Amino acid sequence: MLEHRVRSWVELQDALFAGSWNESLRRFRPTLAFRGMPDSRHDLATSLNRRGGDYSRQEHVMLRAFRKYARGTSNPCESLWDWLSLAQHHGLPTRLLDWTFSPYVALHFLSENPDLYDVDGVVWSVDYRETNRLLPRPLKAQLQAEGADVFSAEMLATVAQDLATFDRLTRHTFVLFFEPPSLDERIVNQFALFSVMNDASARLDTFLEKQKRGVRRLIVPAHLKQEVRDKLDQANITERVLFPGLDGLSRWLRRYYNPRPPGAPDGSQ
Repeated sequence: MLEHRVRSWVELQDALFAGSWNESLRRFRPTLAFRGMPDSRHDLATSLNRRGGDYSRQEHVMLRAFRKYARGTSNPCESLWDWLSLAQHHGLPTRLLDWTFSPYVALHFLSENPDLYDVDGVVWSVDYRETNRLLPRPLKAQLQAEGADVFSAEMLATVAQDLATFDRLTRHTFVLFFEPPSLDERIVNQFALFSVMNDASARLDTFLEKQKRGVRRLIVPAHLKQEVRDKLDQANITERVLFPGLDGLSRWLRRYYNPRPPGAPDGSQ
C-alpha cells in the first residue's frame, strides 16, 4: 500500500487522476473506488466493526428484523443484496462500507466538517481490478460473463442468495465492490458503491495493508482543506447536490455560512 502526502491543490488533482488512462479503451476510464475521510487517523472499520465484541454475530438477526419491519416501504427489494444496501443506506450496522467512483465526492466527505479543519484528511483509493484477482472462481466467472469489473446486486444474487453462502465461497479473505440499486437521488448523485468482505468481523484496512498493488492513501494536510472545500463549492460538489432535499439544503447553508474560526489554517500557504 502506497501513501502520499500532497502539498497543493494542483498536486492533489494530479494524484487523484493518476493512472486513469485506460489503454484498452483509449479513454480516461479508471477502475478506482474512492473514500474520503476528514481525519487521516480514522480507520476503515465498518459500522459492525465499530460495535466491538461479538456484535457481528447479530448481523443476520438485525437484517432479518429490518426486512420484516421495513416491508411496505417505498423501496422494493428483490434480493438480500438490495436489502443490505437499503439497510446500510438508512444507518443499520452492516458489513458494508461506503465508497464512490468520484474523487470529488470523496473530497467532499473529507472537507464537509469545518470542526476538523485542524487535522489532516485522507482519500483512500482502491483499484478493484487488483482486488478482483483474489475473488473465488464463481465470482470471477460472473464478472467475466457480464464483462464487468464491479458487481450489481443482481449479479451477486446470482452467485450467492444469502450471506452464509457468500461467506462459504472460499476460505481466504477477499473484498469486492458492488453498485447499490438506485434507491434514491442520494445514491445516484454520490456515484456510490459499497465494499463487502466475506467475513462480517473482518477489517478492510488490515486486508488492504497487505496488498502490494492498487491501494493508495492520499494525505491532504490541514492547511489545504479550506481551499479544497471552497473549490468544491465552486464546482457545485455540495450537500445540496449530494443529499437532495431540505435536509441537504440546510446542511449546505449551515456549513457555507459558517464563520471562519480565528487561527484556522490558511489555505494560501
